Amino acid sequence: MGSLQYENNLISQGKLRLAGMDEVGRGSLAGPVTVACVRLPLDDLIEGIDDSKKLTASKREKLFDIIMSKVIDYQVVHIDNRVIDRINILNATKLAMRQCVNQMNDIDSVLVDAIQLSDTIYPTYPIIGGDALSYLIGAASIVAKVIRDRIMVQYDEQYPQYGLASNKGYGTKQHMDAIRRLGASPIHRTTFITRL
Repeated sequence: MGSLQYENNLISQGKLRLAGMDEVGRGSLAGPVTVACVRLPLDDLIEGIDDSKKLTASKREKLFDIIMSKVIDYQVVHIDNRVIDRINILNATKLAMRQCVNQMNDIDSVLVDAIQLSDTIYPTYPIIGGDALSYLIGAASIVAKVIRDRIMVQYDEQYPQYGLASNKGYGTKQHMDAIRRLGASPIHRTTFITRL
């Protein structure tokens, strides 16, 4: 479980209203990059919160429900494939993160997984590997992952030939073979598949 080391460090500086933020989908060949920013009470911890990549889908779903039942405030922002192709994935991720932070209410600081941000209403603190090290970033990673996965399952109904329900847009052999055979769908990131 992500620790409270970074949260406690900020609390010791008088920053009591903390949020965590993370992205999902940066390496995907299709669909949006999704960012979640989450504020949770730190005196009522949820057991099992960790980097979403370390958890099974069923565990993430259970934790997601608990997180959403306890959340004080949260925001989720999606940046679609067309914007990603236009401004690149790093800039798209930063855009989503800035929007997320700026839509939050009444917070002091935001712990962020790895990415350095500027131009945000509230100060942000990047932590390398933060989704595994920080409780709040871990919670944000779960929220972002569950919501984005649900979107990719919906896209699978529109574009079933790409296996999006199982690969969530990532470059599995089946997915890349389908792109080579059929070409890109409207939700594919053309700048990501130029060499397939």
